[in-house]
Amino acid sequence: MIHNRIQRNATPKGLTFWGQWALALITVNGLLFALTLYQTGDIAPHYRVLAALTVLGSLPAYSLLQVYHKRHSYLTGLTRLLLGWLLTLSGLTSIGFLSKTSTLLSREIILIWAVIGYCLQALLYLPLHGFSRHYHRQLHCHYNTLILGTDPLAVKLADQLTRSEFPPLVGLIRANASPSSSRHCAHPIVGHLHELRELIAMHQIRRVYITLPLTEARQVEALYIDLLDANVDLVWVPDLGRMTTLNHCVSEMNGAPAIHLNESPLTSHPTAALSKTLLDRGLAALALVGLSPLLLVVAVAVKLSSPGPVIFKQARHGWNGQVIEVWKFRSMRLHHDQQVRQAGREDPRITAIGRFIRRTSIDELPQLVNVLQGHMALVGPRPHAVAHNDYYTGKIRAYMARHRIKPGITGLAQISGCRGETETLDKMQKRVEIDLTYINNWSLWLDIKILFKTPFTLFAKDIY
Repeated sequence: MIHNRIQRNATPKGLTFWGQWALALITVNGLLFALTLYQTGDIAPHYRVLAALTVLGSLPAYSLLQVYHKRHSYLTGLTRLLLGWLLTLSGLTSIGFLSKTSTLLSREIILIWAVIGYCLQALLYLPLHGFSRHYHRQLHCHYNTLILGTDPLAVKLADQLTRSEFPPLVGLIRANASPSSSRHCAHPIVGHLHELRELIAMHQIRRVYITLPLTEARQVEALYIDLLDANVDLVWVPDLGRMTTLNHCVSEMNGAPAIHLNESPLTSHPTAALSKTLLDRGLAALALVGLSPLLLVVAVAVKLSSPGPVIFKQARHGWNGQVIEVWKFRSMRLHHDQQVRQAGREDPRITAIGRFIRRTSIDELPQLVNVLQGHMALVGPRPHAVAHNDYYTGKIRAYMARHRIKPGITGLAQISGCRGETETLDKMQKRVEIDLTYINNWSLWLDIKILFKTPFTLFAKDIY
């Protein structure tokens, strides 16, 4: 990705977020006070505390879900607004339950407030979102841009600018005399490097993206010096695509620019890590309680299927490469293989009940305990056996980078069809690429989508 984390997803930035969020919270808290006055004739202190907690709780929820991002469609924005509001209400409910203060509040007031509160926020969202999109469109409508370079990175950047509503892209400029690099370019080539000044004046260019590689740093510096007197912004987009980066971003450290090549999104954003932990452990606890009858039945069936323990514990690499014990229902007969082998189709080691629970992924349910222990997450890269990691580390580039976050019971690779035995390096390479894509693009919204899609992939043909 060309500018994957220039603006961090977990941090609300700009008046677009703060303005709409402030109006929404003023509205819902005004509604809460109005309902309280109407029902009780007074605003008791516990309702004021509820209003304050709503402000504090909605900020991380709305920012993590990017509720007010200007590029959302109306339907996407309203859906994210609903999820943000529900997440805020869930947090408030948990606080009320743990502090035993929920009995102080009127259920009728809270229910009406929850429903009408979202409706009022939605009514505010529609015109404000439309105004925000219109404002940014007008702001950039004359902000013409050029791209210096015709290599694949330049073409990729041009594709992104063309798909977006702004800024308008005039075309690409050849950085050298060779036309071979632009032979298959679908975007207009408007000139050569020596014509840059004339093109800036002719097309009223306000921004030039430079896609020269890191080896051409001196040429980039020369361009910067040469165009200091021109009213044009220069943006250098170095080609980091050849490097396997994690959540890369650009920041400033004491006035000096810093490119973060390898950064875990959940350690760089403590609020994001806390939100994911609360979601994981909360849902894991609910799932263990709700699925307890099924877990008991499966445990008895496994015990009767063949001699051996009900729970199979295997050493696997977890967060930051630490070795953890991952729990599963035992699906194989006891055996003494000299080396760890992945289960394959028609594997004679698998019992009859084991084949069923593997096919339906029921054997993975004890990992909910691993989630409560803090060793795993609901969503993340699947943990592999230590022996498998040792084997693949030297054969697949950036293989161990998938351990920068907690492993998960399910993940983006699993819902994308990368399940089952990885008997070739290509299959494992594809799985690792998807895992790194998940790490680079992590958000609470992405976790929710993966959890929603997981049940629909449980009967895939590659599960055995």
